[in-house]
Amino acid sequence: MAGGLRCPFCFSAGSGSLPLSPAGALVLGCDNGHRVDVNKRGYVSLLPPRTRVVGDSAEMLAARARFFATGAYRPIADAVAAACAAAVSSPPGRIAEIGCGTGYYLEAASAALAAEDILAADLSPAAVRAAVNGVSGAVGVVLDVWQPLPLADASRDVLLSVFAPRNLPEFARVLHTDGCLVAVVPTGNHLREARAAGLALDVPEGKADELALAAEPWFDEEARTEVEFSMTLDDDALGLLIGMGPSAHHGLTADDSSVPAPDRITASVTVLTLRRRSQ
Repeated sequence: MAGGLRCPFCFSAGSGSLPLSPAGALVLGCDNGHRVDVNKRGYVSLLPPRTRVVGDSAEMLAARARFFATGAYRPIADAVAAACAAAVSSPPGRIAEIGCGTGYYLEAASAALAAEDILAADLSPAAVRAAVNGVSGAVGVVLDVWQPLPLADASRDVLLSVFAPRNLPEFARVLHTDGCLVAVVPTGNHLREARAAGLALDVPEGKADELALAAEPWFDEEARTEVEFSMTLDDDALGLLIGMGPSAHHGLTADDSSVPAPDRITASVTVLTLRRRSQ
């Protein structure tokens, strides 16, 4: 599973970017003698030393898995898959999702690419474990997106980022020349009924434009797809929707609202394809 990974210890120590390779059963190592264990479940933690941040909780991930199983977000997954397929001229492509969650979008995208090199990466070990279990052929890495990524230069054709933080200079480094970042961001209409009921956090307008502008030192916008549809949700599905995202960090529930919970919710996102600039 070591293809395209680099040693986080060497990089942290200023020793450059040494690749990791198999160094025994369920062990990866670099030429400087650093060793990391590969979990029997199929993933490895490459967090920098002394990392203290944590990822999404098991409860959030469980809510996400149950909500995705309803099919309510399938139009978003289909749009992501189409964007990834259009981004690669000669499949199979090498794809990684940074902030993979349960792997729901990675599964759709990797199938569209007929990908044979699939990487699921997240800060949450529980998320990486779920993605590896759910996406056929995927290997998993626990990492911190805000640190130098433990991925080799030019090792991916497509990076996927859905409702997740983005380290744009590192994404550009990891992508092959002419590779693409496919990113999904909410529009100002996303979950507007839930926000009006006090159940979800505000979404500012113009997030897609902000991302395209921020990416300009490294990327050119190639395509943009707006995906908006209405979902009919029962109380259970609405609770899962609120519990699976950032609103869960703030403890928002239907019981906290003085406004009746809506049964129809608008989903509205922009799928951006950003092509890496030649350096």
